Amino acid sequence: MTQARRQSRRILEGLGNAIGMGRGDDPDVKPLAAARWSGVVVVLVLGLLAAGLAHAQERMLRDDAPQRYTVVRGDTLWDISGRFLNHPWQWPQVWRVNPQIANPHLIYPGDVIVIRDCDGRPCLGLERGQNVVRLSPEIKRIPRREAIPPLPLEVVENFLTRHRIVDASVNLNEQPYVVASGDKRLISGAGDSVFVRGDLRRDARYGIYRPGEVYRDAQGAFLGQELISIGEGRLSRREGEFNQFALLSSRQEVRDGDLVMPLEQLELTGEFHPRPPERAVEGRILAVPGGVRFIGRLHVVALDAGTQDGVRPGNVLTIQQQGELVSDPRIGEPVRLPGVDAGLVMVFRSYDRVSYGLVMEANRTLEVGDRVHTPDSMDLYSSR
Repeated sequence: MTQARRQSRRILEGLGNAIGMGRGDDPDVKPLAAARWSGVVVVLVLGLLAAGLAHAQERMLRDDAPQRYTVVRGDTLWDISGRFLNHPWQWPQVWRVNPQIANPHLIYPGDVIVIRDCDGRPCLGLERGQNVVRLSPEIKRIPRREAIPPLPLEVVENFLTRHRIVDASVNLNEQPYVVASGDKRLISGAGDSVFVRGDLRRDARYGIYRPGEVYRDAQGAFLGQELISIGEGRLSRREGEFNQFALLSSRQEVRDGDLVMPLEQLELTGEFHPRPPERAVEGRILAVPGGVRFIGRLHVVALDAGTQDGVRPGNVLTIQQQGELVSDPRIGEPVRLPGVDAGLVMVFRSYDRVSYGLVMEANRTLEVGDRVHTPDSMDLYSSR
């Protein structure tokens, strides 16, 4: 029996004794004595709750969790969480920062993650080697970009450089656009010049985009417009109402009608960590950018829940595979069986009503239309 369980049992026994002694069945019990025993009961209840919390926190850790783990280059926060915890999204509940360490919320290769005792509860702490300096006015901080990311950045960054979403507040018909190439070509690429109509700043770098999928909810309401990145460019010269626009890079051929818009500024670092949403979230997988039908681990998915729904980068959602559609043998009508939890997705970019997430775990084949939801509280302490 663990220490937390033994403590809980002792408190329960004491609580039962206290309630029996102070319940007022004996007419000789003075009011003052009854009040004293009431206070004892309150203290015991609080102790029981604390012991229960300690036991719950104890169960967050995997049975095979190491006492110490040295972070290596290539690790992600999800990987490390999975080494120690039954569920990686429990990280904020057990992580304790060291305020004496530079950038205490970030983890770097060479850092050591250790299991500690925090007021009777297991927690995770950080030890940083001598090669990584502590806070001091004359000492240089470690570059933030060297911190381990929360999830595989190469997958996410590659995706975000090619996709973005705009909401209903952005009127695409009012955005600058490519009118024609400089030498009457139908398509252009890096090193070419095109004419753009619309207001452009001379000192800015712009993205070239082509409208992709329109995202709508189950009732048909507009959620967002996907834009596919074609390339980047810069204003080189104004000629009346037209702008001569130099193409600096291209992923696809630039065509007449492509949109020219300010680049979306995104810097993915270890600033966010896996955690459940702060409130209940219900949604579904809208699409898999790129047109893939079946979804597996490390696939990017679009979800029909965004910041308006309380979804933020780092939020982990359970993916529930749709139940099978079967025929009821008694009434002869089609019925859909309950869904089955089949994976986890971590959000890495959230817009007003749509989010992009990376599938971190999948134990079944997932599809567009599968439900996503806040992890159930009953699953928080179950084994993986």
